Amino acid sequence: MTKWLITGPLVAAFACHAAVATAQAAGPQFDPSSRKLVRGQTNEVMVLGSAHLSQLRQANQPFDATTLQLLNARLVAWQPQAVAIEALSGVQCANMRAYPQRYADTIKSYCRDTSAAQAATGLDVFEATERTEQLLAAWPTAPSAPTAAQRRQLASLFLAAGEPTSALVQWLRLPATERREGDGLNTALVAALNQLQVRPDESCLIAAQVAAQSGLERLYPIDDHTSDKEEPDQKAAGAAIMKAWDNPATAQRTRTDTALQSQTTAAGVLAMYRAYNDPAQAALVFRSDFGAALEEPSPQHYGRGYVTYWETRNLRMASNIRDAMSPPGRRMLVIVGASHKFYLEAYLNQMHDVRIVATDAVLNPPD
Repeated sequence: MTKWLITGPLVAAFACHAAVATAQAAGPQFDPSSRKLVRGQTNEVMVLGSAHLSQLRQANQPFDATTLQLLNARLVAWQPQAVAIEALSGVQCANMRAYPQRYADTIKSYCRDTSAAQAATGLDVFEATERTEQLLAAWPTAPSAPTAAQRRQLASLFLAAGEPTSALVQWLRLPATERREGDGLNTALVAALNQLQVRPDESCLIAAQVAAQSGLERLYPIDDHTSDKEEPDQKAAGAAIMKAWDNPATAQRTRTDTALQSQTTAAGVLAMYRAYNDPAQAALVFRSDFGAALEEPSPQHYGRGYVTYWETRNLRMASNIRDAMSPPGRRMLVIVGASHKFYLEAYLNQMHDVRIVATDAVLNPPD
């Protein structure tokens, strides 16, 4: 009896440990990615990882937008039915402005001033957003195409709604002779649209151009910064993460980026995009950035806090992309910073009604 009293708890403990180990090895019992839509056209998503063009210089000169022509032509040939971008919606920015105690820096960095468009239209962000949705719901289609006046009006409303790149899509869809004041657009707003047209930003030079050439009416901003918050000791947190980033994988990425981003031809820029979207990049980015931060040894766990922010942001971005797939059966192009690409593909692949389309067919040259 005594022997049983000693060994019984031990056996139970070993059994419990074995069960936990088995459960950990087996993983979740339900895998959403294995339960895909059977009937009907599945939503298709192609995630294009991009360099941030505002940070690029080619041969010590500002980025040349003409070098994107080959890439854009290939994206248009894929025939996207919706295009999403790494940008905050006007509504999210308006909500953040109600909480400046937390989001003051985020607003300054990521939110556009809508005051000029509000003055021109008489509408705040929420009112303008509702009006754009109403107009798009009743938007004329061929053969009764929208008039130039309707496009100018919609562009003004997108600006007031805090959706400047969607306004740019409408601007690009106008004949050059119709890109003028009127129908809600005043001199200041026309100047803003002309500046957007040449701004070195992938949302303007790639996404808006592709959307306009594909006959689309808008872009979908899918970024999310609601998880932004400052560490109590921001200086110490930044120093700890920078130290974690000082590793061989980061050095390798820096060397590669320097070579890729110096390309000055359309073929060279296409090669840069092939490199950033190569599946092998996923492991390198992780070792350089998030994996290094995850193991950062500070007692305050600064690196783990950073990874928490990163995962939360990408999960919310994935949910915004999923929400934009309406009506179902759409082919969506998503253009984001290259570090987001593989996280978004992994998260979106869990969705029942989403099929990830590799970028190979678009970015790789024909044999």
